Amino acid sequence: MVVSPLTAEEFRDKVFDYNASSEWNFKGSLPCIVDFSASWCGPCQRLAPLLDDIAQEYDGKINVYKIDIDQESEVAEQFGIQSVPTLIFCPMEGKPRSSVGLLPKQAIVKTINEVLGVQ
Repeated sequence: MVVSPLTAEEFRDKVFDYNASSEWNFKGSLPCIVDFSASWCGPCQRLAPLLDDIAQEYDGKINVYKIDIDQESEVAEQFGIQSVPTLIFCPMEGKPRSSVGLLPKQAIVKTINEVLGVQ
């Protein structure tokens, strides 16, 4: 598994259709992480290889997606993304949780365990 870039349409199909409902309703078949990033963002570039590692290590357990806020500003606006990188952790049940800034891998893994319920 690799980190998959998403368009706004793919996000609505695979994660949450914010046009159909304002109430959170996760559409995925696996918990996921959505990385809101930008090509000009240094911390985003440093986070990318960590997320690639996580996507490989958790293959079949979670999906890892990437949204380029410059190309898909509609999705970023829906989530009120003001700073990148921002990670949104989406569990199968319950509300998503966000984290802003560059996180070390162990902090991401801890959140995967605690929020997504995946070991």
